[in-house]
Formats: sequence, structure tokens, C-alpha cells
Amino acid sequence: MELAMSKSSNLTRTDLDSSFESQLSVSSRTSCRSLRLAEKERRKNQTGDPFVLALKYFSEVKAGTPRAGNDVLKRNLVLVERVGLSRGLPPEAISVMLDFAMSLCMGGVMCVRVLKFLIPATVVPQEAVVRAVSWLCVGKIAISTQVLFLRWVLTVFDMIDSKDHLRAIYGFIFSFVTEENLSPYICHLLYLLTRRESVRPFRVRKLLDLQTKMGRQPFLLHLLSLYKVFYPELVTLSLPSRMRSGFKIHNSTWKVALCAVQKRNSGQVSSDISLSLGLKDETNSRKRKFHHLELPSLSSSIQSNSSSSRSRKVLSLEQLHSFPHLLDNLHCIELPSQMGSLLGSSLALCYLDYVQDDSVFLRLNFWLGHALHEEFLYCSRDGSSGSSSEALHFLNRLLSTQHFLQEGFSSTEGFLYKFLNVWDGSLLRPQILGLLSDIPVVPSSCISQLLFEPLMQLFFTSTLFFKCSVIDCLNNMLLKWLTWHSVYALEDGLDISLNRHTPMNMTLSGFMDSVMELVRFVGRLATVGLQLEGCHSLLLSFILDFYETVCDMFLKYGLPLVVMPPAGVFYPALFATDPVSVDRLSYIMYRYKKNLTSAKCQQQETKQAFHISRQTCQEFNHYLLFMVNCLWNSKMFLPGMAIEVDQELLVLSKVPEPWTSFDLNHHPAFLGCALDFHHKCWPERKDIDFNSIKVPQSYYFFCFFCNVCALMCV
Repeated sequence: MELAMSKSSNLTRTDLDSSFESQLSVSSRTSCRSLRLAEKERRKNQTGDPFVLALKYFSEVKAGTPRAGNDVLKRNLVLVERVGLSRGLPPEAISVMLDFAMSLCMGGVMCVRVLKFLIPATVVPQEAVVRAVSWLCVGKIAISTQVLFLRWVLTVFDMIDSKDHLRAIYGFIFSFVTEENLSPYICHLLYLLTRRESVRPFRVRKLLDLQTKMGRQPFLLHLLSLYKVFYPELVTLSLPSRMRSGFKIHNSTWKVALCAVQKRNSGQVSSDISLSLGLKDETNSRKRKFHHLELPSLSSSIQSNSSSSRSRKVLSLEQLHSFPHLLDNLHCIELPSQMGSLLGSSLALCYLDYVQDDSVFLRLNFWLGHALHEEFLYCSRDGSSGSSSEALHFLNRLLSTQHFLQEGFSSTEGFLYKFLNVWDGSLLRPQILGLLSDIPVVPSSCISQLLFEPLMQLFFTSTLFFKCSVIDCLNNMLLKWLTWHSVYALEDGLDISLNRHTPMNMTLSGFMDSVMELVRFVGRLATVGLQLEGCHSLLLSFILDFYETVCDMFLKYGLPLVVMPPAGVFYPALFATDPVSVDRLSYIMYRYKKNLTSAKCQQQETKQAFHISRQTCQEFNHYLLFMVNCLWNSKMFLPGMAIEVDQELLVLSKVPEPWTSFDLNHHPAFLGCALDFHHKCWPERKDIDFNSIKVPQSYYFFCFFCNVCALMCV
């Protein structure tokens, strides 16, 4: 009985298992049938989709198909064009249409039309771009069409899903650099694709030969500058530290359509596209904020607890807490993902001052340049920039960073040259002039166009306070130039490296030419400024500050150069109504005498020729003789003096003994001092006799005698 029950139980379990498997098989077959039906329905729907049919037509069209009178071609082309300009094309459509266009199945005119509406909705497949680039070697595509294609690639470059295969054909793309019409766009594309392994000696030689043939084109110089960052020993060409933009924006053909697609598909398009394509919402430009002026947080490009960081013993900057901690880990620090964050950390600035990698400054200069241009050059004119606390904080932070590093950034310098042409002189004046005083030495060949002309227009149409601020800014600029010279000049005195961030090597004569141009420019500003402001004592004080720096360039800074102040500065200072200005002029002349005497003595000892001309010595002697004859010898307005007045006019003035009007006793600046001295010496006298204080026994005479005797002719 137990055996029977056991068999019955086994049969029952077997029957249940077979029944379950049968039901499962039926359910599976039903599910598969449903999937097949759904797929069949989807394909049926796609088959009926006009856009899919249009793409299928362009993927299967044969070469040589007639274009004229082809209604099917016209209908499908208009359909794809409408979708591309309104919603953008998906990746598979981009691939199909790009192959159709670049293969010239229906001629070059159709290729141009397709390229103009090839607007991606999301991304661009890199394989499609690689295949399109391969069509360039066929030789059938017109040069103008090739230029249009390269412009399209540069416009959608940041939307390409990957660049590995494009970098794999770097050499193939480089082969087109010799084509004169394509070279600007090829260099731009190579600049975006270049990595350290892309730089080869033969490519550097090819670019140098091309530069010799085409001249110093900006696009060639920019690509060579990037090569020089990776391998400075390969690029021996001296590149200018300041170059105008070598790569232009090429998105004008697709800008409007890209903007429309971006607005429609804002959730699918990367937020960085608007930055790379330069798309701006014009309706909101009047209310724009300083989004780029917010310093990013200090965060590394790696995770601190990742396995790679632990294996490489890498330490991120945000993990540093003290300066000793920084010193202990200098060689294992990972740079942040956003270089702008370095400006917000004192420890990061210490590391920035230590690091010798040029790519660090290249990245930081790129971020700074974009932030400054976007927020101060491209913002709306009627915005509230002047009252923005963010802009003020950003520029103050930039100023403190440059003061900490004791040198400026090349991106700041390039921004200032452009900003001066649109600056009104009041927007963030202290910060702009502070940044301006930090720029390195500008070559004499371009200093007038870049610096002097825009400053001159502002100076002559501004207030007294702005004039004083400009003179003070130029004085600080000269001081920093001279300091850089005295610190960084080599022992042979020939080559001067002035700025690590903007490397510029110039000869000593070139440096002296730039300093000479700056001093002469300030002399012209000072002469006209004193005339416009009626020889205002405040402006005269700032001008004399400048010439206190100029008069000691040889002894203090080792620069064999002496430049005398113009007559428009010397005579207003000599005839000033305040004693401080005349006293400072006397001190300046005394320092000129010391510098000239030392230069002559050193020239006789070393038998070296200095850049101090005979005309400079004669000019100094002329000023000194006039000063002594005016203040001491009482020979003003006499024949043979620098300032002569007709005797008949002197008689008509009815001034007794006019030749003594500007001596030590009667000079308007010292009249108060003479009166005070006279009252202290002879308080009982009611009649004032200034000649009584000009006797050898007078203390008043003795003090001025010592000062005048210090000024001896050279």
C-alpha cells in the first residue's frame, strides 16, 4: 500500500512538472509572439514615416542619379532640411546625410546645401566625421566646399561623441595644412586634437617651412605655440607673447539654427555647447549676471579615495591644510579640475608659484581670458557692471593674485589692450589701472597702438583726479619694469626674461627703447595736462613722483639711460607757487647730477659706451644754469637767458627790478618762508627788507646756499 502511495505521489509530481512546463512554454510562445508583433508594428510605422523613408532614399541613392526634374529628391531633401533646421537631426541621420553629401552622389551644389542644414539634435558620430574626412583625399570636392565642411566640423566639434578615431588620423589631417585656403581651418582643428604624442619633429619643421612661405600667420603661430608647450626644444622660433586671436568663430552659417535647436532640446544638448559656439540669448543679455566671475570651488579632477589616487600616491589641493603640509607633498599634488579655483586659495597660489609646467598657466590663462572677455567686453553696455560687487571682488582677487606672484597674466594683458578701447574711464577705475600697472614690458614697435593711443584719448577728456590716477599708474608700471630689469637681467646684460607667464626675451636695447617711449609719453601727457589744469599742484605732485623714479634709473636699477623732463614740466615746477614742488624739483635735479656723474665715471673706467647722449648732458646743464641764475644770481628775463622778455614790456609792467622776481627772496613759492624768517629775526621792524636776509651771515642764506651748491654742472 505504501508502495502504491509512493508511485501515486511520484506520478502526481511528474504530472505537475510537465503541466507547469507546458504552461510556461505556452506563455513564452505567447510573449515572443507579442514581441514579434510589436517589432513588426514598429517597423511598419517606421516604414510609413516620411522622414525614415527620406533617409532610406539618401542612403540607397546611386551616383549619377539626375538632379534636375527629380521630384522624389526634392521632396525628401525638403523634408530632411525642415527637420534639421527645426528639431535637429539624430546621429543616424547625420551619418547618412554626411555620407551622401561628401560622396558627391549628386554634385557639389547638393553637398553645400546638405552641409548648411546638418544641425545635430544631440551628438555627432565620430565615425561619420572620419568617413567624411576620408572623402577629402578623393580630389573631387571643390576647395570652397572643403572649407565649408571644415567650418562645420569646428562648429560641432564639442558635440562629437568621441575624438579617439579623429586623433588616430591626426597625420592624415595634418597633410592638408599645406593647402593655403584650408590651412587656417586645418590648424584650428589640429589645435583642438593635439596631444603630447601628436607632436613630431617633422611636423614642426613642416609648420616652420610653411610659416616662412606664408609669413607669420596667427593660426600657424598659435599651433606652434601649443607644440612649444609640449616640446619647447623642437620649436626654436621666437614666438610673440601677445598675439591677436588666431582662430576665428566659424559658426555664422549654423548659429541661428543651432540656437533654435538648443532651445527646443535643452534637456538633450550639453550645457557647454553654448560656451563653445558662442551662442547668447540676446533677449536676456541686458539682465545678464556675472556668472563667469564666480570662482569655482577647489576640487581635484580625481577622487581622493579612488584606487588610482592611492596607487599613485596623489594628493589633491583641497586636502592641504597648511604650508608645511604643502612643502611635504610638492611632488605628488594633483591639479584641480577647474584652474580658476586656484585664485581662491593661498596654498594653491603658493603651489602655482612653484610649479614649472607651462600647461598649467595655459589652462589658467584660457579660463581668465574667457571670464574677462565674456563679462567685460561682450556684456551689454547698459548693464550695471560698475556697481556689481561680484565684478569688484573678482578683479580685486585677480589683483591680489598678481601681486602675490609679482607678475601679471598674459590673458589679463590681452584683455586690457582691448578693454581700453571701449573703457569710459570710470568703470572699476582703481582695479583696471591696477591691472594695467602689472603688464610686462611692451615692445616699442607696438606700445603706442596698444597702450598710448587709448590712454591719451581718456587722459585729455577726463577729470583732474583721473589724470592723477593715470600718471600714478604709469609710474607704478615703470617701477615694475625697472625692478624686473634689475632682478631678472642676466649678467651679460643682453637677454632679459621679463615674465614667466608671458615669456618674452628682448635685448637690453629693446628694453631701453620701451622705457624711453614710456617716459617720453608721460612727458607729453604731463605737458598738456598741466596746461589743461592750470598747473594744478596735485597733478604736478604726481608728475614729480614719476620723475623721481626716472632720475634714478641708472644708480638704483642699473639701467644706463637718463631722460630729462620736458620744458613743459621743468618750468611749471620751477615757477610753482608751493615750496614743496620747487624743493622736489631741486632734489630731482640733484639726483640727475649724481646719475650723470656716476655714468661718466663708470664710462671712463670701463671704457664702455652708455646710452647717455651728449644732448642729454647739455639739456641738464641748460636747466641747471637757468635754475641757479633764476634762484640765486637774480638774472631772470635778462638777455641770453632761456626765457627772454622784451625790455619795453618789462618797463610797462612797472615792476621794480623784475630780474629779481624769482630769486630766493622774492620767489612766490618762498615768499611766505621769507616773511616768516624776517619776522623772527627782526620782530621790531615795520618795514620789510628782503635783501637783509640775503647776506652771508644769514641762516636763511646758508640753507639755500648749501642746496644750490649741491647742483653742479656736469
